[in-house]
Amino acid sequence: MKMISMLMCGAILAGVAAGTGPSTAAGATVGTSAKRTVSLVGPPLVMRLNSDEFRIAFGIDGKQCMPGGCSGSILYRVQWKTADGTAGSDSRRVNYKISPHSGRTIAVDRQYLDTAEGAHTTRVVNVNVDKITCQEDALTNGT
Repeated sequence: MKMISMLMCGAILAGVAAGTGPSTAAGATVGTSAKRTVSLVGPPLVMRLNSDEFRIAFGIDGKQCMPGGCSGSILYRVQWKTADGTAGSDSRRVNYKISPHSGRTIAVDRQYLDTAEGAHTTRVVNVNVDKITCQEDALTNGT
């Protein structure tokens, strides 16, 4: 997991979307059949916006979904800790859609991680992907 500024985010996410980003999977792969498989192109990218607000981005490789596209969701857990020692864990779901003929996409989720609405500086300790769902996109297949 990497923490970067918003200035670096655009360049990194542009690389993921263009296929020049990290090429190693983050260990989470799922498919509804041998034909439909998606995986993460790398570990989730964590971007700090202020003391307790974050964006978490997932680069998704779905070349097996081409040419029709697919959609699904990523179930993940964020472990965090505040400056005063309070620790927490939140489970979240973010949806994604791989457009026809693209083979890759990104999904970005917003997180506010604190117990006192911005009173503490929070840091993300870990992001674990628990499950990725994938299904053929009915709208792109004319059904």
